[in-house]
Formats: sequence, C-alpha cells, structure tokens
Amino acid sequence: MLNIPNIVTEEEEKAFFELVAGNIKRIRKEKKLSQLEVALCIGQKAPGFYANMENNAYGKHFNLSHLFRLSKLFDTPIEAFFSVDSHIP
Repeated sequence: MLNIPNIVTEEEEKAFFELVAGNIKRIRKEKKLSQLEVALCIGQKAPGFYANMENNAYGKHFNLSHLFRLSKLFDTPIEAFFSVDSHIP
C-alpha cells in the first residue's frame, strides 16, 4: 500500500484559488473590462462560468489555459496572478 502524504490542506488550496481569482478580478477592473468581455476573449461562451471562476464559486477555478490567455489579454506577467503583493501590475 502506498503512503501518500497530504501535501496541502483544503484550506490552503481554497486560499490559493481565492488569491488567484482575486488578483484576476482586480487586474480586470484596473483594465476596465467587463466579465463578459473577458469571458469571450478567453473562449468562454458562458459569462456565468467565468464569473464563477473569478468569484471562486461552486468549485470553479481558472486552468492553465485560462491563465495564459488572461496574461496575454491583460498584457500582464502570469506571475502577477500568484502574487500576494496586490500592487504588481
């Protein structure tokens, strides 16, 4: 039987998703873009799904493709989404 350690708690994972979603929301607002505009630009046909990712609702969160596309759309380094310093552009 494998001994697989728990490397992160549910709370840590939730905090991480909230950090990323919060940074994306802040940057989107700084760029004066609506959720609908951003959703369509990254290939989401349902703006409600994007809103759920941005608000970390219903277990929805951004995947790597979303992050890559958002960094291009926002003209922002992808690492800005992971920053605890909310002043990184």
